[in-house]
Amino acid sequence: MSSLYTSVTESVAAALSPPAAPAAGKHRFLLYGKNGWIGGMLIELARANGDEVVLGDARLENREAVLAEVERVRPTRVLNAAGVTGRPNVDWCEFNKQTVIRTNVIGCLNLADICWQKKLHCTLYATGCIFEYDAAHPLGGGVETAFTEEDRANFDGSYYSMTKGFVEEMLRAYLDHLTVLRVRMPISDDLSPRNFITKISKYEKVVDIPNSMTVLHDLLPCSLELSRRELAGIYNFCNPGAISHNQCLEQYKKYVDPDFTWSNFTVEEQNKILEAKRSDNELDCSKLVNALPDIHTAMAECMQRTKKNLDAQGWKPAPRGQ
Repeated sequence: MSSLYTSVTESVAAALSPPAAPAAGKHRFLLYGKNGWIGGMLIELARANGDEVVLGDARLENREAVLAEVERVRPTRVLNAAGVTGRPNVDWCEFNKQTVIRTNVIGCLNLADICWQKKLHCTLYATGCIFEYDAAHPLGGGVETAFTEEDRANFDGSYYSMTKGFVEEMLRAYLDHLTVLRVRMPISDDLSPRNFITKISKYEKVVDIPNSMTVLHDLLPCSLELSRRELAGIYNFCNPGAISHNQCLEQYKKYVDPDFTWSNFTVEEQNKILEAKRSDNELDCSKLVNALPDIHTAMAECMQRTKKNLDAQGWKPAPRGQ
């Protein structure tokens, strides 16, 4: 009995004792969104650098649970890659507004506020799909008229984007301990269903509008460096320049699937088949590291990495019409 009591006591004490400090020069990241696409990439990147990653279990809308987890884990940095975008696309959000609010609004604000109170740096993987071209930021205007980090959201054509714009405005109160990354049309080096290239390659028709985009291979490592250095603030988190849907698919055809074909339609025609409108814009990302490759170079390099990865898997393009 005494041995059993001692064993139980030691186990309880170990569970309640504060975790050991991370190794010198390394960080303990508490990550929310562990089951998500970007979250999974962040886990691999941080651990590859020798940092510790603790996977958050608390639901962000449950403030008490999140607070308890933060106090138990004692992270040096927090990463928020959790969020609801909708499956198969943002049209889902039009019919699930309460779920969107719980995660993208209440949960996001809960975590930002807790980290602010704890003076703990938090990085939020947000969205740049809160803008649309307008008179002051015209299509084709280039970097001179692109949206900057000081610009406020002007697009509310979808419920998803509308809530994201509202939240970003409220998050400005926490920017001394918060980094907000405006991710746009994220692209990976594979055929993940979340990859923007995968999505448009499966559409029957696509619009052809230049947009800022985020090549994750280039930018996710930068996000961790921003976190490590506690560079707070809002960042347009995309590669320099803008690239159209057709230009993306041309690179896909050139490097991945030589037999691929597609056709276009207008924004007006697209809007007729969607529940919600889509955001099109160019963001000025000069605030980010200037050494990043521009989007055209990044897209070509991404398609080449994709081809290499798919070849290693033995993947072959399906014949047209199947």
